[in-house]
Amino acid sequence: MAVDVTEATFEQEVVERSRQVPVVVDFWADWCGPCKQLTPALEKAEAARQGTVVLAKVDVDANQRLAAAFQVQGIPAVKAFRDAKVVDEFVGALPPAKVEAFFDGLAPSRADELLAAGDELSLREASELEPRRADIAVALAKARLARGAEDEALEAVEGHETDFAAAGIAARVRLAKAGIGSEAFAALDRGERETALDALIEALSGAEDENRDDLRQAIVGVLSDLDPADPTARAYRRKLSLALG
Repeated sequence: MAVDVTEATFEQEVVERSRQVPVVVDFWADWCGPCKQLTPALEKAEAARQGTVVLAKVDVDANQRLAAAFQVQGIPAVKAFRDAKVVDEFVGALPPAKVEAFFDGLAPSRADELLAAGDELSLREASELEPRRADIAVALAKARLARGAEDEALEAVEGHETDFAAAGIAARVRLAKAGIGSEAFAALDRGERETALDALIEALSGAEDENRDDLRQAIVGVLSDLDPADPTARAYRRKLSLALG
């Protein structure tokens, strides 16, 4: 059910709340005919998503400073907030089908829900739903590696060679088959990332030419899980550069 928001409650009810769930804000007025046409479609769309998207309403006559702050020049004006920012918007009374499409762009997809579940069965279903998503492929490959299914992990990341994490997993499987890096990957699986990186970089320094690129890709794949600004990531990128000469 839509929540009425005022200048006093907007920050908490919309901005902060959008950090947990998308919030759709309907800027409206009682005298606005198109607003009244749009309201049922907005409310139906919110109800259908069962809490995955929240609908908030702002009366522009009673909250003129809010309307001005968000440059509302015509109503109904609908703005979607996620992570405290406006991520989508439209003006006017859209037909119900387009309102549904607008909400669909905000609510987590079925694949997103399955990815969040994280178990291998869910990840496999997510991969079938959205086979082009590298993040799902990588999560599925990691789940398969966790049970020692290296060939299945390699299969999961096929077609995602341009993704650093996916390429790193493929390189890891090839290295494992060649008997290289097993201790490093065991450390990685235990959560000892720096130990694993040190071992891989050491292996890279003395590796035969045919294995160097796989070691590089495996290292880059591990680093891709870190924020680029992370001091650890910066330090190991430098070590990698030195090892590559």
